[in-house]
Amino acid sequence: MSGIDDWRNIDGGWEIPTEGYCDQPYVVRTDDGAWLCVVTTGPGREGQPGQHVVTARSTDLGRTWTSRADVEGPDGPESSYAVLLKAPSGRIYCFYNHNSDNVRRIRADDPPFAGGWCRRVDSLGHFVFKYSDDHGRSWSARRYDVPQRPFRIDRGNADGGRLLYFWNVGRPFVHGGAACVPLHKVGGFGEGFFTRSEGVLLVSRNLPAETDPDRIAWETLPDGDVGLRAPEGGGPIAEEQSFVVLSDGSIYGVWRTVDGRPACSISRDGGHTWAAPRYQRYDDGRVMRHPRAANFVWKCSNGKYLYWFHNNGTRGYNHADPSRNPAWLCGGVEGDSPEGTTIRWSQPEIVLYADDPCVGMSYPDLVEQDGRYFITETQKSVARVHEIDPSLLEGLWGQFDRARETTNGLAVNLSAPDDAIRAECPMPALPAFTGRDFQGGSFGRKDLRTGFTIDLWVHLASLAPGQVLLDGRSETGAGLCLRTTADRSIEIVLNDTGTESCWACDPEALRPGTLHHLAVIADAGPRIISFVVDGRLCDGGGRRPFGWGRFSPNLRRVTGADFLRVAPALDGCIRRLRIYDRALRTSEAVGNFRAAPP
Repeated sequence: MSGIDDWRNIDGGWEIPTEGYCDQPYVVRTDDGAWLCVVTTGPGREGQPGQHVVTARSTDLGRTWTSRADVEGPDGPESSYAVLLKAPSGRIYCFYNHNSDNVRRIRADDPPFAGGWCRRVDSLGHFVFKYSDDHGRSWSARRYDVPQRPFRIDRGNADGGRLLYFWNVGRPFVHGGAACVPLHKVGGFGEGFFTRSEGVLLVSRNLPAETDPDRIAWETLPDGDVGLRAPEGGGPIAEEQSFVVLSDGSIYGVWRTVDGRPACSISRDGGHTWAAPRYQRYDDGRVMRHPRAANFVWKCSNGKYLYWFHNNGTRGYNHADPSRNPAWLCGGVEGDSPEGTTIRWSQPEIVLYADDPCVGMSYPDLVEQDGRYFITETQKSVARVHEIDPSLLEGLWGQFDRARETTNGLAVNLSAPDDAIRAECPMPALPAFTGRDFQGGSFGRKDLRTGFTIDLWVHLASLAPGQVLLDGRSETGAGLCLRTTADRSIEIVLNDTGTESCWACDPEALRPGTLHHLAVIADAGPRIISFVVDGRLCDGGGRRPFGWGRFSPNLRRVTGADFLRVAPALDGCIRRLRIYDRALRTSEAVGNFRAAPP
């Protein structure tokens, strides 16, 4: 990797070679030990002519790539949005969109594109596959159509269902001996590109064993005329379904909406019928928040689950609000419900970020090998592979049982279980966020990727504004302060005399007359402040789209007074105070909370 000190920074990943635009870098492990990556690429922007599907192989866990092969060449009609499935024989199938009829425009919905026509034609036509019997070094000369049963959404499109609109980003899987390939049906094109969408599964019961591609048979599920949609009132968009098979054989699916929340459902009968869609929730019952971006679920070899999403409540793509950076993971373990097996989801952790908030990463894939975990992602112009620190994942999966305090990095540890802490203590030497790059010719800023955490138990008699919980500021204002706000929340103020940054917890997270656990995490890798209140990461709730906030990259440090004043102006009391000279993970903050109050 590059010289980036934080493995979560995408600039430290290994690049997957492409032609410029690149999408959906998905990987399967071949029977000869290589990784095979498929990607949609092209010399222009997304959706422009020349877009086509290619593959490449890696034998060193994604560091370098060779044996590049065109599944489809750049000179034909658009081919796009490919996914891979390996059969038990080792044969690899590549499924993708193909504009086989070379359609150059489609009638658009109202409000329409210019002139009433949409001229982007990479999400329509034929769903097809080619196959490889040499581990992805070459692909069959012929492509094969995958028939899909028309649904109501198809018959209602501008072509009356004669031309089908669709695409796919979901990983294929095998269930009950059948190959299952997700597909996202589209009802029209217009504002937001797709104006109506829903999900289906294309199922072949003979593909895993069939050697003759012409004899592969397909059915479209679910039964009936309607696919997987948003929960009632959630809008017309329900797309990019991602599925896993639970230990009892149920199929669990998640997908994106335009309601600022991800949807999910479970099928107990192999995909024929599905429970009414609902919004995905944490184990604590809160609804998760997610924009119109890919959100994927993966089942790991240990029987546990990971969920990729963006943990904010914006409703569209990332054009107006940078909503796809950072990327977050939840850990999942199976649990019981009245209907059967389901997934319990942990509080989330940041897994990947870019220094520029406007750079978003999406369309990931998860690869496991020899106990190591890797994630691919794309920013649409660069695709990369990243190795994930397994301790992050173990922390996520362990949240449900973790009830111990973290001591690593502990710089201040004060407690008064039978009384309040009202004192001054030496201010710990918290790490600087930036330094000078003396190796570069300009001696410019160097990001140190450090951080700190304030962890305390506090009882507030009231939520009146202006109360000061902690004050480590000097006479010039440099340092940090933790205080109540007019929004009935608690905010942290960070100042270095030249730059000041503030962020507050969610107002609804606090109640007067209650003992609360509060962890304030300043993570100078992604430059994000997050609050974990009573074991829950603040997500904005119903008051704001983001529960976490960014602090300025120009904020150098929070060095201030020599002493930290504890509860100098507080209508209440602090029972326990811990300060760490590093950014705790969410899982560690949850463990501190569950270790029980003082």
